[in-house]
Amino acid sequence: MNELHTTTITGTDTVLETSVVEEFKGSLRGQLFRQGDNGYDEARQVWNRMIDRKPALIVRCAEVADVINAVNFARTHNLLVAVRGGGHSVAGYAVCEDGLMIDLSPMKGVRVDVATRTVRAEAGLTWAEFDRSTQVFGLATTGGTVSHTGIAGLTLGGGFGWLMGKYGLTCDNLLSVDLVTADGQFRTANATENPELFWAIRGGGGNFGVVTSFEFQLHPVGPTVLGGMILYPITQAREVLHFYRDYAPNTPEDLTTFAALMTQPDGNPVVAILVGWFGPLSEGEQHIKPLRQFGKPLADTVKPISYCQLQSMLDDGAPFGWYRYWKSGYFKELSNEFIDTVIDYAEKKTSPLTAIFLSHLHGALTRVSPEAMAFGLRESQWDFDITAQWTEPTEADQHIAWTRDCWQAVEPFSRGVYVNYLDSDDGMSRVRAAYGANYNRLVAVKRKYDPSNFFRHNKNIPLTE
Repeated sequence: MNELHTTTITGTDTVLETSVVEEFKGSLRGQLFRQGDNGYDEARQVWNRMIDRKPALIVRCAEVADVINAVNFARTHNLLVAVRGGGHSVAGYAVCEDGLMIDLSPMKGVRVDVATRTVRAEAGLTWAEFDRSTQVFGLATTGGTVSHTGIAGLTLGGGFGWLMGKYGLTCDNLLSVDLVTADGQFRTANATENPELFWAIRGGGGNFGVVTSFEFQLHPVGPTVLGGMILYPITQAREVLHFYRDYAPNTPEDLTTFAALMTQPDGNPVVAILVGWFGPLSEGEQHIKPLRQFGKPLADTVKPISYCQLQSMLDDGAPFGWYRYWKSGYFKELSNEFIDTVIDYAEKKTSPLTAIFLSHLHGALTRVSPEAMAFGLRESQWDFDITAQWTEPTEADQHIAWTRDCWQAVEPFSRGVYVNYLDSDDGMSRVRAAYGANYNRLVAVKRKYDPSNFFRHNKNIPLTE
């Protein structure tokens, strides 16, 4: 092949001569893939199988220099850019069509400083890899609920996780980042160096550059926590959700719980309460006791387990390779009408792999000022997620239609949304809702550090307010 057809940042077609591509390849320590190369299809795959885009080029970065070279190459040739960390976003922004994909997944360096309880972690790590390194020292930070999620995307979008009640969101524990901005410059952002950029990346996603490493505050966690599920028959769903609505807001910060309407592997639908306790075990038993005593559980798996076991507890229900479509939002209250609507749609769901989740946001994450960083929706409230999943591509239309119908029925009760849970068809009104009063300030930071909107393949913050 003498030339490579690509897509520019504005969506037009362009051509790169083979000699230009080969020169670029020679500047890299990592790998460069084109369509047809061994490893290309594996490199472009992301968690959500609904996403089937084919980049013109994929750079698998071995070091920061590769990231700088990739950004400069893309800017010089006006290429559309996507950035991959863990590739776990339901919207699939880690991969673009006919552009340049900057893949950070080979960058997995991690260094724990036990004396300061901090860690420097590169952007290619998953939370499973991160947790293995920090738990050796009995330390952790808030890090998602599925262990193969990448640390980068979760952090930049905010970072829900099991520890959020006790220690806040992942971005609340972020001390500093290194990143490459649209001009190809390597910068550090923290409280004293590029502080406005540091404000923006804590919740603003990938709008401001390619973050190559993160410094986090760590906390003593484990080695043993209480974790597991209490399962009830779906016939008790209304009673369980009414109970959970009253129970969850009054729990201590050491306890994080989720409610889920889902299907067991044996095909039986259930309502489940998922539990993670991070204080003294005997004290945890007392706080979990009301859950154990309520109703007539089918099963109770809550027991002492390792923190890493808790972090991977939901992995089997969220593997790579399933097709997915989500809708999500925040709710101040859970009315009887809302609960009835949710149960009605759960009973009519079109895929047994689909689940509906509820969690109460409380504790440390609500004590951060809404102006302290880009992630500003800090009230005590409920997060609600419709997670449609299936395995056959021909079934997409029915599952997407069910999800949209369910969301349309409950949306009047909603108020805002978590940016990491936005799907690809959520428009600008939803992006604005995710940032609330902080949106215009994010636009100002975007103008300063990315005036051409070079990083646009994301939940984008355009250059107009």
